[in-house]
Amino acid sequence: MLHRPLGGRGRKRSGPKIIYDPAERLPVLKLVWLASDQLCRKRLKPALPEWLAHYERRTAPLTEAVKKKLLAISPAQLDRVLQPVRGRHPRKGLATTRPGTLLRGQVPTRGGPPDTRKPGSVEADTVAHCGDITAGDYVNSLTFTERFSGWPANRAGWNKSRHALLGQLTELEAKAPFELKNFHPDNGSEFLNWALYAHLTGRKMKGPFTRSRAYRKNDNAHCEQKNWTHVRQLFGPERFEQPELVALMNDLYANEWRQFTNHFKPTFKLLKRDKRGRKTVRIYEPTPQTPYQRRLDCPDIDAASKTRRRQEHGQFDPFALKKNIERKLQNFFTVLSHMDGEPTKT
Repeated sequence: MLHRPLGGRGRKRSGPKIIYDPAERLPVLKLVWLASDQLCRKRLKPALPEWLAHYERRTAPLTEAVKKKLLAISPAQLDRVLQPVRGRHPRKGLATTRPGTLLRGQVPTRGGPPDTRKPGSVEADTVAHCGDITAGDYVNSLTFTERFSGWPANRAGWNKSRHALLGQLTELEAKAPFELKNFHPDNGSEFLNWALYAHLTGRKMKGPFTRSRAYRKNDNAHCEQKNWTHVRQLFGPERFEQPELVALMNDLYANEWRQFTNHFKPTFKLLKRDKRGRKTVRIYEPTPQTPYQRRLDCPDIDAASKTRRRQEHGQFDPFALKKNIERKLQNFFTVLSHMDGEPTKT
């Protein structure tokens, strides 16, 4: 070793030949990853074909070689290619549910796990935009999630009055692409009241009205997840105590945010749980899908409804939706800062 001549060739790198040049792939993947709300690798992989099609329409066509490699890239390789930008782009409450006692006898708890095989079964919950203090008046967001497809919808309202919440629920139900067949909220008093009970049980098409057990968040797990991904990650933990903010939030919830999350953000769906000895193994669908894709693949949904969804989907551009979401958020926090007398949030 000591007598080896200087300037000799170094040790050859072991392993397979590198086929993904980061300098060539990173600009495309970075733009798609940021625009898709930083999807994880397993959700970004099945979303790439549609996102790349919109990328080419907005920028320039990719060469066949580059496009072929991007579509063939594995989830693990996506993580490695995006590693340099993850650290520079990190992702940017209090519980106010109080158990209702008024209708606990009339509204039963659900028996057993939820049925996610048929469309129309809905979970609902509210998110308080109260900051660190639950006293006083502030904005609340209603989260409305279908179990089968994972189709979420949100509306903001002032406080948790039963009549305000009933109005939000009626609007969401009228605009949802499915018929409400089963309604399952949490155990909060904003849901266990006579106004909502009469609305759900006094109509022609009656469906089961069940509730979660008190202090058992997993009874409403599908909706609790959306409270974080669709409300907290969008608006943050700040306190919103100005009624004027409700209209701005609903403008975003009802338009770009609904279109973006339901049509371009795949999610995993839990298929079943297997008990193996002392362990419980969760089995998910092999390929994540968007709520829009799940509804197209469902044999229980009529062809006319699917045609309307396809026509609606063809009008959307995920990059334009993301740009409008950021613009409306900037305007929202500018208005909020002027009301609070604080610097604009960036």
